Amino acid sequence: MKRIDIGIIGAGYIAAVHADVLARDDRVRIAAVHDVVPACAERLARTHSAIAVATTLDLLERSDAVFITTPNTQHVSLAIAAIETGKHVFCEKPLATNVADAQMVFEKTRNARGVFQVGHNRRFAPVYVELKRMLSETHAPHSAHVKMNRGELLKPEWTGNPEITGGFLYETPIHMFDMMRFLFGEVESLHAIGSRHEYNEIDDFSVLMKFASGMHATLATAADASWLFPFERVEVFCHHATLVTREMESLTKSSNLEGHFTTQTMQQLPREEKWGYLQEDRAFIDSIANNSPPLVTAFDGLRSVEIADAVYESVRSGTPVNVR
Repeated sequence: MKRIDIGIIGAGYIAAVHADVLARDDRVRIAAVHDVVPACAERLARTHSAIAVATTLDLLERSDAVFITTPNTQHVSLAIAAIETGKHVFCEKPLATNVADAQMVFEKTRNARGVFQVGHNRRFAPVYVELKRMLSETHAPHSAHVKMNRGELLKPEWTGNPEITGGFLYETPIHMFDMMRFLFGEVESLHAIGSRHEYNEIDDFSVLMKFASGMHATLATAADASWLFPFERVEVFCHHATLVTREMESLTKSSNLEGHFTTQTMQQLPREEKWGYLQEDRAFIDSIANNSPPLVTAFDGLRSVEIADAVYESVRSGTPVNVR
């Protein structure tokens, strides 16, 4: 098989994570890196014997596949450019920061020549893979409570700027919108309350969600909660049983009436594997190599954007909202 040349657009933290994973895959070569800050592109390129290029056009010409790892509001234009030039695309979450743009990208992918995968890494994290298996095979869920907090929106500075992120929900909580859909199925409707405290946007949300299956769940997410561990947690309530995750570190099961429990720990795994980055990148390359559908599609990306949009709409209207 011909080696796949990879171009990376955006040379920040998550780009380095993907680059380190890709560098260990013999099927690929990191060929080019572009960033609006040339020094950042040069530093990442130098680490992986790639070329730092001045424009996205130059990067596209040198690449078979591209990783879009820029701030959120830049994803759409870059994704469309890559699709239209026939590239395989790995687009970090979110697919877009409004439903119209997400729908446009989704429609573009329907006739695309290449693979298009969205970077919802939680689906690949061993904690959530195992939880999904248990919910499917042994523990039918009744309801759930999910929290995903951030400690702050200060580092890097752009994470507190909704003109760059699209809004707090598109920066971090969108991970859990996708995860809840992955675990529990399609969201039918939701009712959200939000408030503003520290930042120039709504930064604290409580959401009640109803799923097409009849299951219901709550989501709490705050942008200024401090970095108290675990900042990410899923509690699923089943028939005389509770399943609880602690970030990507462990999964606890209590399935009796005496209070006994067992815990599976993933703490010993390397971070890129524990958080699913290694698995999602290999899945993307597998799809290219095997000419097979990606495991996280543009439709999945669209659905998570629709949920985020519905939360904002419910906060504005003060009423329940049906999810598209």
